[in-house]
Amino acid sequence: MFPNNLIHPGEYIKDEILSRGITQRQLAEKIGMQPSILNEIINGKRSVNIEFAMLLEAALGIDADIWIRLQNLYNKQKARMNPDFMSRLSKVTRIASVL
Repeated sequence: MFPNNLIHPGEYIKDEILSRGITQRQLAEKIGMQPSILNEIINGKRSVNIEFAMLLEAALGIDADIWIRLQNLYNKQKARMNPDFMSRLSKVTRIASVL
């Protein structure tokens, strides 16, 4: 059973900066990023990549691995919700090793 609602890591970033009382613009300036790009990540239009995760770690003190795992989980859930991909996946058979 997999959740039907996808939560992009940007939602967690948004919650984190709100709880700290900082704005997207302030965070973007702190990490040397265009505010529009940060906004796209927060709104789920861009993925969290390793460099961005490391910048967040430096600015917020939250391990970069957490952000990467959240992005990977989101990507995996999204793939599982794609009927075309799931159909293709169901047709793949396991390759047995021969010794």
